[in-house]
Amino acid sequence: MRRRLVISYLLLMVLVLIALETPLAATLAAWETDRVRADRLADATRFASLAGPALRGGTPGPLDNELRSYDALYGIGAAVVDRDRRTVAASASWRPAPRIREALDTALSGQQASGPDSVWPWVDGPIVVAVPINDGGEVLGAVVIATPADAVRRAVTGWWLALAGTGLLVVLACVLTAFGLAGWVLRPVTELDAVTHEIAEGDRGARVQHRLGPPELRRLATSFNHMADVVSDVMDRQRAFVAHASHQLRNPLTALRLRVEELGPSLTDADGRAEHRLALEETDRLALVLDALLTLARAERRENQRVTVDAAAVAASRVAAWEPLARHRRIALLLAAEDAPAYARTVPTAIDQALDALIDNAVKFSDAGGEVTVRVRRQDGGVALEVRDTGPGMTASQLGQATERFWRAPEVQNVDGAGLGLTIVAVLVDASDGRLTMRRGEPRGLVAGLWFPAPAAPAAPGDGGAPASSPREPAAPTATGPTSARRPARAAER
Repeated sequence: MRRRLVISYLLLMVLVLIALETPLAATLAAWETDRVRADRLADATRFASLAGPALRGGTPGPLDNELRSYDALYGIGAAVVDRDRRTVAASASWRPAPRIREALDTALSGQQASGPDSVWPWVDGPIVVAVPINDGGEVLGAVVIATPADAVRRAVTGWWLALAGTGLLVVLACVLTAFGLAGWVLRPVTELDAVTHEIAEGDRGARVQHRLGPPELRRLATSFNHMADVVSDVMDRQRAFVAHASHQLRNPLTALRLRVEELGPSLTDADGRAEHRLALEETDRLALVLDALLTLARAERRENQRVTVDAAAVAASRVAAWEPLARHRRIALLLAAEDAPAYARTVPTAIDQALDALIDNAVKFSDAGGEVTVRVRRQDGGVALEVRDTGPGMTASQLGQATERFWRAPEVQNVDGAGLGLTIVAVLVDASDGRLTMRRGEPRGLVAGLWFPAPAAPAAPGDGGAPASSPREPAAPTATGPTSARRPARAAER
């Protein structure tokens, strides 16, 4: 944009300079030519006054000496011819030329002749002046002076070079002024663009300086800042509402569950006990939804904070935490990682929460005898983590909806979960400038991949955050009943 503005200003200035300097250059060339022509006309008139007696008497008299002295002094050829075009007297450098003959014809007709009107630097030829010699109204002959135009061409060229130099200085000043003016006009737009990117990357505190540029752009900057304040306030209120609502609903939900549990001993028939069990499971399901909402609100609130963690160590700790539940469900939970550390730069707890959600889903939807593999490797300048299971997998359309909030596949509506696990993973990965990919496994199952950027330089685990070797551990699962077996799933939704 700045380049276009500068080019438009420069083009306008060049057109103005051409419109002004072209007539001025032509005027200067004509002025220099007229000055020389006027001098030569005066000289030719004086020679004509001396040539009258010579033409009447038939002898040159002092005219020859005058012409020779004039030629020796100024280097200008001159001649006196009679009406029959015979040369009566001529200087040493006199040479006839086509332009001289044309001027002589005009002078013999009784009129003064001079030419050309202007001397141009690229045109050769002398400046010719011819004056008739009159005697009582009769034309006896003419005086012709041919002046070399080299000096005039040099003078005209000098004037034109001065004009060109002045034009270049004006163009340079115009370019500098145009850059300054374009910078002054576009500086608010540039800053607005930069602040927009900063806000899009998560820095909701970035604002535009509203005292730069023209008044219209100042008003735009003020309006943008107001809009950013309003949007930030709305987002904060929304997240605060979700967090507060999730937190405040826990107490009545806990009280409701306790009262439902107290009804258990008073139920004697089988149908009542079955409904009692379903009611308890629904309260547990609602607790999972509230915990997941609170986790999602906290994940979306994290802005710009980064920590360096050892992804291999985190993956090992999560596999160890989920191995009892996998063993309880007769599923092999494996870890494939190198012995060396694999450092990644993420928002706090991004890798452990993401692995919790992915391993929870993989274990939950895999059949007994299945296998879940967690793989860690360095890839594309960062760290890639992969969770592969042997469950039913997802269709192409389901993969496109998997990260939507509260979305669940139709065939798993009766399985415990809130439909927010993959949403939380997507939020954490995006906040860490990473990537989340999901695809069908071969021959069956689902492959969920995570990629996080590596730190700029090798750093110690936990740089800027909690140590990677001691991530948050969920409560160890037991195999004493359905409720205790679901506790790791609740930890994954947090």
